[in-house]
Amino acid sequence: MKDFESIPALMADIGARAKAASSALASASAERKHAALIGAAEAVWKTRDAIIEANKLDLEFGREKGLSDAMMDRLMLDEARIQGIVDGLRAVAEQADPVGEELAQWDMPSGLNIRRVRTPLGVIGVIYESRPNVTADAGALCLKSGNAVILRGGSESFHSSSAIHAAMVDGAVKAGLPADSIQLVPTRDRAAVQEMLTMTDTIDVIVPRGGKGLVGLVQREARVPVFAHLEGIVHIYIDAAADPVKTLDVVLNAKTRRTGICGSAECLLIHKNAVGTIGQGIIRALIDAGVDVRADGALAEIEGTTQATAQDFGHEFLDMIIAAKVVDDVDGAIAHIREFGSNHTDCVMTEDDAVAAKFFAELDSAILMRNASTQFADGGEFGMGAEIGIATGKMHARGPVGAAQLTSFKYLVVGDGSVRS
Repeated sequence: MKDFESIPALMADIGARAKAASSALASASAERKHAALIGAAEAVWKTRDAIIEANKLDLEFGREKGLSDAMMDRLMLDEARIQGIVDGLRAVAEQADPVGEELAQWDMPSGLNIRRVRTPLGVIGVIYESRPNVTADAGALCLKSGNAVILRGGSESFHSSSAIHAAMVDGAVKAGLPADSIQLVPTRDRAAVQEMLTMTDTIDVIVPRGGKGLVGLVQREARVPVFAHLEGIVHIYIDAAADPVKTLDVVLNAKTRRTGICGSAECLLIHKNAVGTIGQGIIRALIDAGVDVRADGALAEIEGTTQATAQDFGHEFLDMIIAAKVVDDVDGAIAHIREFGSNHTDCVMTEDDAVAAKFFAELDSAILMRNASTQFADGGEFGMGAEIGIATGKMHARGPVGAAQLTSFKYLVVGDGSVRS
């Protein structure tokens, strides 16, 4: 890793090169972008041993920093996870090119024909923590949507991200696209992040992926528009009409499959009439699986639970910990989620269609689920190939942000010597 005397000068240069590359990408053919992503996938797989060796340096750095097991899991790459990166790149490559897609078309009495078509945003800045696979996901989605991207990975994933980035650039260059289409900030210096947040002349939107601290910093200090990927305070409401077998399977998967991802369940809300039946069984199964259940009310009487505190609700644990609370009914669950949720992902377990309809209608989370694990809150699982993040705000993009969500639109107006009276 190099030291740079002037971070503002470094970032200004990166920004200028990204802006120049974005002009070429905006008009790049679908075939060239497809070739670049297939080439990147091949380069990632070909250099997998070097990527794993680079990842070992990051894991050592993470251990020295005292990262939690969940965060170390986010950071770790092995051959299976690299295969997942390759599969994600290929999936994005095979998607329809969103650029130029006609969203609407109409004729006016004046004789004008008007079309609204997708167009790239321009230059996207992505600031992320720990997970090196974001380097590939974000790079691929930005390139597919005709955008140049400036990636600023976490200090923990510096070496892994650099190795993956090299493969991404290799794919772009061999396809005849600019090397500057995908740039990685080559320093751990946090001043680079501060600089990115003010680069209004060259960056069109910032996408932060990380914890509450990072996203909060970006939202407070960015002068560039932001797609906020807020923390995943994910709730599962177990209704009185929940199916016991489905609920057991879903809750265990939602909490324990991977605790360090934003779709991991963090709070259980259990209908008061289900506490003595499904509720007891679910709580005991979680404890048997090694989960620390922070229980409130009647649930705290179950052996093996920990008495919940006020701080346990509305908290993203990213660990083998879950809060649990009794509610009177679906209205009580909705009220709790409105107070403590983060508008990310929330789930209802019920066989009652009316309860599910109420849950879907009255909550405004980016993703609402019924009888399905919240670990499906992922762009890949939504058929997007990959995601740049899950946007929890309400402007422009919500939920998994794939290639189509990284576009804006423009109007193409055609007349025949038309003049306005």
